[in-house]
Amino acid sequence: MPVPFQRVYLESAGYFMPGDPVPNERMDDFIAPLNRMSERIKRRILAENGIRTRHYAIDAEGATRHTNAQMAAGAIRDCLQRGGAELSRVSLLASGSSGGDTLMPGFANMIQGELAAAPMETLAVHGICAAGVSAIQAAAQGIELGAHRSALAVASEMPSRLFKRSRFAARGYETDFDSHFLRWMLSDGAGALLLSDGAPALAGSPGLRLRLKWVHQRSFSGDYPVCMQLGLTEDRARGHLDFASWSEAEAAGALSLRQDIRLLPHLFDIGIHEYAGLVRDGWVDPKRVDHFLCHYSSEKFIPVVEDLMAKAELSIPRERWWSNLAWRGNTGAASILVMLAEFLHTRALKPGEQVFCYVPESGRFMAAYMLFEVEAVEAPPVMVAPRAAATAAAAADDELVIAPPHDPAAAPAGLGALLTELAAIWHDYRSRVWRTPLVRQIRERRFAVPDYLNWMEQWVPQVREGSLWMREGAASLSEPYQALSSLIGVHAGEEQNDFQILFSDYRKAGGTVERIEDLRRNPGGEALNAYLHALAATRDPIGLLGAIYIIEGTGQRIVPALLPLLKASLRLPPDAFRFLEYHGHNDENHLNRWLLAVEMVMAVEGQARAARQIADTARHTAALYLMQFQHITERISHANA
Repeated sequence: MPVPFQRVYLESAGYFMPGDPVPNERMDDFIAPLNRMSERIKRRILAENGIRTRHYAIDAEGATRHTNAQMAAGAIRDCLQRGGAELSRVSLLASGSSGGDTLMPGFANMIQGELAAAPMETLAVHGICAAGVSAIQAAAQGIELGAHRSALAVASEMPSRLFKRSRFAARGYETDFDSHFLRWMLSDGAGALLLSDGAPALAGSPGLRLRLKWVHQRSFSGDYPVCMQLGLTEDRARGHLDFASWSEAEAAGALSLRQDIRLLPHLFDIGIHEYAGLVRDGWVDPKRVDHFLCHYSSEKFIPVVEDLMAKAELSIPRERWWSNLAWRGNTGAASILVMLAEFLHTRALKPGEQVFCYVPESGRFMAAYMLFEVEAVEAPPVMVAPRAAATAAAAADDELVIAPPHDPAAAPAGLGALLTELAAIWHDYRSRVWRTPLVRQIRERRFAVPDYLNWMEQWVPQVREGSLWMREGAASLSEPYQALSSLIGVHAGEEQNDFQILFSDYRKAGGTVERIEDLRRNPGGEALNAYLHALAATRDPIGLLGAIYIIEGTGQRIVPALLPLLKASLRLPPDAFRFLEYHGHNDENHLNRWLLAVEMVMAVEGQARAARQIADTARHTAALYLMQFQHITERISHANA
């Protein structure tokens, strides 16, 4: 299933192509033919692939003029310059490549070092052509989850170092067809995209912005043998690390980049069938696609793709296709980013237009797709397909999800340090909850009534315990805390019947369990319940205020963002959501009362000791509450269900 996005925009794009364009007639200056067979292969391949010029990061003597990391950094600088953006804005760098300049560290870290960038999150995707799409998806997911405001996706390839004549000297310049083939197909280059959570306008296109609607990738590596590889011998029997030395591995051909072209027809067949599924499920409409950016390694494959699309009755007219293969060459994982960047720099877009991207990967067969849509900056939010994402109401509630329950900057005197620590605990907890199977299922509109009932069946007995451990904790408070004990008693009294409301919601939604006693908490709920009751039984358990902070914060900050998604996905009457509505509206009052309780504790206990107990309990509660979320998607059997 595609990964949908609601608030990810392509702000700017750039690329870096090393050196001057190299026409076909000058390729021998860089990667000379090895023997007579090589010359024949060269003529045949160049006649078919349609590439007229390409770029190499090596010179005529085979010396490296630009490293892979330098090319990636060059693409990033071009991207940022075109968008008028500063690198300091970026908090995530995701890279995609078939290989950097080092075996270790990871490529993204080497790029960060090349840029001398400030500390940031990095991710390196190692693959072949689809690795660039994986980097884009990773960057987009970081933004969609609220972990980052701006992120860079970069892909860079430098296969020329593998193709220079000296690499084949150990084999006497004799080699097999599969390792000859790619020498005349691949070249060097890098592309970069700057993604953000609300770009004001696409660089170079005032009044327009380009939203990433979804990304879909699927690997079929379990279905087919290796097609394109580096590191195995020709017969795939030995890997390069299985030899006694690097020189022996090279002499055996284990360091030659190969492609089994006999398998390639399967790749396009897979890709078209996957595309047909996207159309069938409503993710893309061929009639609405205005620009089709297809990464094919050779123009020979254009009629193959066209024919397969036509047979599936899913054709995109040829005049809507766009490619720069002829003058930029095939740069592997970087190709789609270089293509997007140059397309955006040279084409005028209009609101409502869609840009559909397709990247087949021949390593062990993958298919990757992306869909962008042009929006007018001043236009209201675009309605999206029901399958594709969350509702506008959820987007409006996003800030609720991002913010901690209390702003440390607005804290009462003496509480700033505690609220700052709790905010850090909260942000980590919220981010983790947002990635649980339950919440992802809700956000991706895959949540059905049986899923809702399953959740309620586990949650009702958990909520039932809330007032019980609060009353137990209040009873364990000594004389100096009697005012606090009374305040907790009031709070517990207000919530003691909440589980009845939730159970009523469950029954109105179609729940079949008739007695609350027959419902069971999941393992995470059991662990949380045991922890809170055990803590409540100790003398002066003031740390319970940390537990209340997490639990009430969940009701105030997370539930309001999930509620409109649940209502949009589930065809249930309004009174099946009474509990969720109640907590979304009332937990803010509860958290204000919590602040008063914390001030009472600190007046008796002392700020440092009280703050430590509250923060520690909040951290433990967050971990256990998260465990409860993680287990919700597991079905629970009930005695009378």
